Amino acid sequence: MPVHTSQGSQDNRGRGVGLGLALASAVAFGGSGVAAKPLIEAGLDPLHVVWLRVAGAALVMLPLAVRHRALVRQRPALLAGFGLLGVAGVQACYFAAISRIPVGVALLVEYLAPALVLGWVRFVQRRPVTRAAALGVVLAVGGLACVVEVWSGLSFDAVGLVLALGAACCQVGYFVLSDQGSEAGEAAPDPLGVIAYGLLVGALVLTVVARPWTMDWSVLVGSADMNGTSVLAALLLGWIVLIATVVAYGTGVLSVRRLSPQVAGVVACLEAVIATVLAWVLLGEHLSAPQIVGGSVVLLGAFIAQSSAPAKPSDGPVARGGSDLEWELSAHGTTA
Repeated sequence: MPVHTSQGSQDNRGRGVGLGLALASAVAFGGSGVAAKPLIEAGLDPLHVVWLRVAGAALVMLPLAVRHRALVRQRPALLAGFGLLGVAGVQACYFAAISRIPVGVALLVEYLAPALVLGWVRFVQRRPVTRAAALGVVLAVGGLACVVEVWSGLSFDAVGLVLALGAACCQVGYFVLSDQGSEAGEAAPDPLGVIAYGLLVGALVLTVVARPWTMDWSVLVGSADMNGTSVLAALLLGWIVLIATVVAYGTGVLSVRRLSPQVAGVVACLEAVIATVLAWVLLGEHLSAPQIVGGSVVLLGAFIAQSSAPAKPSDGPVARGGSDLEWELSAHGTTA
């Protein structure tokens, strides 16, 4: 009996830490919009901001990449997949999607990733999922529809919707790959090493897509306006790189290791809510009644999903989801 109690306490502590990391990741990712939008309004192309974000984070993480260089030989597929899907794929598909369909619609489709992860677990891994987990996903997606006010600019473009769905699938890859090797104990690939190489791969891919040599670099040595306050552009970029990318990815991957792709992903749906609230507070953007209600529903869905199963179950039902870097919502000034 004491053994079971001790094990239960350890599981609860691990779950608590995992939830804390997932929330920290959501805050870090969601807070990037309030820093990115002033840079875009100052003259930078959104895709150039994305490249600066990923390339800057890759440089910060370069010492860790050197330290864990054995991963290149041991887990090349994992590193390539994480960089292509979890870093470059999500953003490339998302930006291609919003060039054809409204930002809110693209974001909502991308946040179908929690449901897709549940489908992966149920039909590919052939593991059962709880009804509470499914309910949490439904509530989270429904709440997000209110947060992004999807009805305000709904239009149909088959290619745009397919691209947005591609972003959602890339998010699934991010959460599934973040969980790879977590059961291997000391033999598991170091999560920070995986993130470092993922950012390097993502930066290389985005360099081809963004063509940074066409960027107006002079914007970075000036100031940007944040709701009437002049802020150094370099300071905003530092926040995006260090907090919204390095810290966000680090806490996000570690949360998946301690929870599960389903649970961590549904909690990560809070990114859009956090981005909306921060833009309301710091940028003075309007927050409507449906957005407030939608945010509450997302919170409820995340709570139901995260409490529906123990962390890292080995045999029983599980509950997870997917999400990613969605500062773009506020960066384009639709709702956030």
